[in-house]
Amino acid sequence: MARKAKRSTKSAKRRTPARKAAKKAAARKAPAKKAAKRAASARAAAPARHNVTPYLVLRGAAEAIEFYKKALGAIESYRMPMPDGSRLMHAELRISGSPIFVADEFPEMNTGTHSPNALGGTTASIHLTVKDIDATFKRAVDAGMTVVFPLADMFWGDRFGKLRDPFGHQWSMGMQVRKLTPEQIAEGAKAAFAPKS
Repeated sequence: MARKAKRSTKSAKRRTPARKAAKKAAARKAPAKKAAKRAASARAAAPARHNVTPYLVLRGAAEAIEFYKKALGAIESYRMPMPDGSRLMHAELRISGSPIFVADEFPEMNTGTHSPNALGGTTASIHLTVKDIDATFKRAVDAGMTVVFPLADMFWGDRFGKLRDPFGHQWSMGMQVRKLTPEQIAEGAKAAFAPKS
């Protein structure tokens, strides 16, 4: 008898209004919890950012993204357009697994960042280490990049070349073809920069 009484007390506890209300509240929170879990898993699935990421300011960022896909095999992971769709405030690409951010220039914001087209040149170059330098260089040239420094075997052991994209940014490419010691590189530099007689 005592056991039966205990069971009925437990059943009564389960059916109390407070327990029912708590259960309903938990059911209401479930979709929000699921959404938060989905967002967290999407963030976890996104490629990790590096501590230092090049940020290219351009005129025509959307066009540049399509160009980088064609010329360099870029993969776009995110873009944030202006509400009117006129320009890109921010976009994220990966080239050979490394992140690169791009955005349109916003001269009206007076941030001091300008595209190479506005400056008539650039103060930096993006360097790509590649596995097949001749094929990668040719792909970039075929897509519309201009050769700044033709491919050559360099004194530091890399096959190296430099290009300019149609948006004014410079890209260098390199692939190690000889493993050299610092002393061998120093000797090679002396020979490369020796006065020509």
